[in-house]
Amino acid sequence: MSKHGKNFTNAIKKIDTDKVYGPKEALELVKEMKFAKFDETVEVHIRTSLDPRQADQQIRDVVVLPKGLGKTVRVLVFAQGEAAAAARAAGADFVAETDDDIARIQGGYTDFDVAVGTMDMMGKVGRLGRVLGPRNLMPNPKAGTVVQPGDIAQAIETAKAGRVEFRLDKSANIHVPLGKVSFSAEDLYVNMSALMNAVRKARPTGAKGAFIRKVTLASTMGPGVKVDVNAALTMETELV
Repeated sequence: MSKHGKNFTNAIKKIDTDKVYGPKEALELVKEMKFAKFDETVEVHIRTSLDPRQADQQIRDVVVLPKGLGKTVRVLVFAQGEAAAAARAAGADFVAETDDDIARIQGGYTDFDVAVGTMDMMGKVGRLGRVLGPRNLMPNPKAGTVVQPGDIAQAIETAKAGRVEFRLDKSANIHVPLGKVSFSAEDLYVNMSALMNAVRKARPTGAKGAFIRKVTLASTMGPGVKVDVNAALTMETELV
């Protein structure tokens, strides 16, 4: 007996599970197979040949998806003085400026999607590793979320525009949202192109040969569609 429901079973009939598709066709199939009553997220899953235990085989970077993510991104900012005022003016959803604010987060407040901090606040933010670390919310210079006080407004704008972080997990995979299933296939393609180009450029120094083995697209509830790896890595920014 199938472990999947009728909707999933009907959806998977629309694809050839042994075939690899071009990115555009794969995205169109993901949209065609949608069946949930909510606006599902379209995700790309990348299988690599990297060893996550090796320091020179890590991937952690950010990319701004040109067409956004189709959701409101809640941004918390660690800043003080003029930078805190600039953060509020730039649309930060919560500004942690005082010790009481820090204590609130230490107590478990994590009602936000991205945390950005100024460099002069990172001594205090370091205390929050146990709360923010497991949720991937810890500001990080490599991810562009630790900035100079004068750059805080730009960091908030980038976070809200469609900035996503991608990183290697313990199973040597990368999982990244590309947008909503309600997006046009063209907009999803533009976002996927930006991501794949960023992943290619983030190739770690310890990678050997072709470090990306498999690329799969899927919506939140739908089946996976295999994508031709070479085609995914050579996507053009704009559709011809």
